[in-house]
Amino acid sequence: MCSIDGLVATPIVQMSQPVNVFLAAFFAKALELPKTTIGVLTAIPFACNFLQIFISPFIARWRSPQVISVIGAAGATVSWAALGLLLPFLPRHNPTATGHWLELWFFVTSMCGALAGVAWNAWIQEWVPGRVRGKYFGRRNGWLQFSVLIFLLGAGWTLARWDYAMPAFQAIIGAAVLLRLYSLYLIWASPTPRPPRHHVTKLPLREQLAVLRADPALLLFIAFGSVWFFAANAFGPFYIVFLFEQLHFSALDLGLFSTLSALGGGLSMPAWGRLLDRYGNKAVMAFSLILWQGQNFLWCFLTPDNRNLSYAMWLWGGTTSAGFMLGQFTLLLKVIPVEAKNLAIGVNLAITSLVAAIAPVLGGMALSWALQHWPGHTLAVYHVCFLVQPVLAILGITLLLRLREPQASNFTSLVGAMRSIRTLSGIFGLSFLTDYIFYRAPTKK
Repeated sequence: MCSIDGLVATPIVQMSQPVNVFLAAFFAKALELPKTTIGVLTAIPFACNFLQIFISPFIARWRSPQVISVIGAAGATVSWAALGLLLPFLPRHNPTATGHWLELWFFVTSMCGALAGVAWNAWIQEWVPGRVRGKYFGRRNGWLQFSVLIFLLGAGWTLARWDYAMPAFQAIIGAAVLLRLYSLYLIWASPTPRPPRHHVTKLPLREQLAVLRADPALLLFIAFGSVWFFAANAFGPFYIVFLFEQLHFSALDLGLFSTLSALGGGLSMPAWGRLLDRYGNKAVMAFSLILWQGQNFLWCFLTPDNRNLSYAMWLWGGTTSAGFMLGQFTLLLKVIPVEAKNLAIGVNLAITSLVAAIAPVLGGMALSWALQHWPGHTLAVYHVCFLVQPVLAILGITLLLRLREPQASNFTSLVGAMRSIRTLSGIFGLSFLTDYIFYRAPTKK
């Protein structure tokens, strides 16, 4: 039921992300919002992830994580339905006024989503055994990537076919809302076991904070996450704007890019999950991040003449980023202290999200300033800005590798295991082949 819930919730979850094809087409093509407004809108979900820390610890004492996740997700779904109904009434002739209205709507939607996300993570930890989390989420997330693939292709084709008309956006929102209602039913009805009450000690809030301050692994995880979220979000929202405005791709093209990324991630996710279980999270995350961000330097050389290189870049990015994204989630579940798990999840989300909220605002201001001062060098301005993500992300690996993870191999061991098959990197997405190469069958006793 949890896996089916993920499949049908994919459209609205994807649309709610601060950077995605649907919102990029809506903001840049349909409404033509200023870049500073796009930066603010991108920051809102991260700001809500920070603000939830003042709410989540208190509502966690009121209802179970399963119930809170349903209530929060239901609120976000209602907000999306309201947007679909009100789209024809947006003042499209006044982008500034439209931007302010959308900021209010996105704040409500994102706050509900933030509360639901924290509760969902706590709920998942209750019933998925730690020893199989990598394998389970690798398999589940692999299926979800194919759901993402179908949604992005369908949404991209619909928007391009109807030239970004409001009815096309309304149709996509309506379909996503209906699917989300079914996913909410699945979460609500899921017969998941809960830990016995006598095994869980609820410490006072002050003592829980003391537990977090005394946990070096958690603090290093938060520090690394802050560096990563700043690197990814400073100019992250403008990658898609760059593809729209400078390389002249359509929403269908961007849907195809995202499809290639989802395809690469979906095929490689099971292999990454097994690697995480065998070598530990931080080593696999570091290796995956180097492969992923290494190719991101190519963004600094993209022009209309070589834009077809983007297809291979998105496929490689989806394949290599899957290990990092999955590892980031499972490592969090491993390092959070059990006696303060809800607070630990909330604090991590709050701090990294505050950094991520500031990043796109600063990025949007910097990009607007640079474009105004060098109007004839638009491509060069984007190319320089796109250096920020790979440089900072790779430097941040030093923090990740300092984190002490129990029962994990070191980074050198993982690279050694990979070195003998480096020539197969081009077909790394074939999970059945990587399973055969990377893992030995269990020894029969």
